[in-house]
Amino acid sequence: MKQYKDDVEAIAGFLEKYQEIKKEIAKVIVGQDQVVENVLIPIFSRGHGLLIGVPGLAKTLLISTISEVMGLSFSRIQFTPDLMPSDIVGSEILDEHKSFKYIQGPVFANILLADEINRTPPKTQSALLEAMQERIVTVAGKPYPLPDPFFVLSTQNPIEQEGTYPLPEAQLDRFMFNIILDYPSFQEEVDIVKSTTSPGQQKPGIVVSREEILYYQELIRRIPVADNLYEYAVRLASKTRPGTAAAHDWANLYLNWGAGPRASQFLIIGAKCHAAIHGKYSPDIENINAVADIVLRHRIVRNFKAEAEGVSVEDIIGKFISSK
Repeated sequence: MKQYKDDVEAIAGFLEKYQEIKKEIAKVIVGQDQVVENVLIPIFSRGHGLLIGVPGLAKTLLISTISEVMGLSFSRIQFTPDLMPSDIVGSEILDEHKSFKYIQGPVFANILLADEINRTPPKTQSALLEAMQERIVTVAGKPYPLPDPFFVLSTQNPIEQEGTYPLPEAQLDRFMFNIILDYPSFQEEVDIVKSTTSPGQQKPGIVVSREEILYYQELIRRIPVADNLYEYAVRLASKTRPGTAAAHDWANLYLNWGAGPRASQFLIIGAKCHAAIHGKYSPDIENINAVADIVLRHRIVRNFKAEAEGVSVEDIIGKFISSK
């Protein structure tokens, strides 16, 4: 009982800290409140995020600003067609004493920005898989633990653009959220131009420590969830799987492939964090539905019929949510 009371107080403190973080980010990033929220939830949930949008929408600036506000080490990899796996995880070199020495790659950081990840071939993209899932890097048979916390945020240009490669499904599944970044509104763009073309731009301050982040990550895991909510999350994920007993009619009609169990896990942990940052001490169905789009959109694969009829992934997910 005491643990529960302590956690209730801690969640209230977490909400205050979250508001401080958003306030500092807003000194640099104009608007995009929902995008900022969708990026922060995976950080506090020990997940990773995939941010999709056309060039020039400040995706890189957003992530570097978050790392500043959180006082975490930050590393950026610009993915290009000639990038090699060793450019990410590091490699062994022969030193002056004629012995092999491991040189760490840029993956060794608290926040790793994999910029334009779909501009490099799948072999190099896959170099991140072990790091994202196990939070270690294996070089020459020896494991090297990554810093804690460790968070990968990848930016991606739309697949239709020239010189891009679709991400392997196994890698997509490692991302907790798939976040769409759209163009700013007219007034937001006016404010962006004003702030970036004038002297004396504001700098964000550090408002949360590494130890606090690790504590909040554990706190989110301890948030209680009712059994019916676990069942709701699993049913929602099951509806996406064509050819199964639990499949929704639209899954059989419009999907080639559905979401796996990792989707159910992320629906629950995402709902926990979403509830906490909105002043709730336990999530409900509303919180699961709030994160359903960004959890499921990169885990379901439309078939030709869906593309031909103009049925979007969001349309399909909305149908799953609205059905009983």
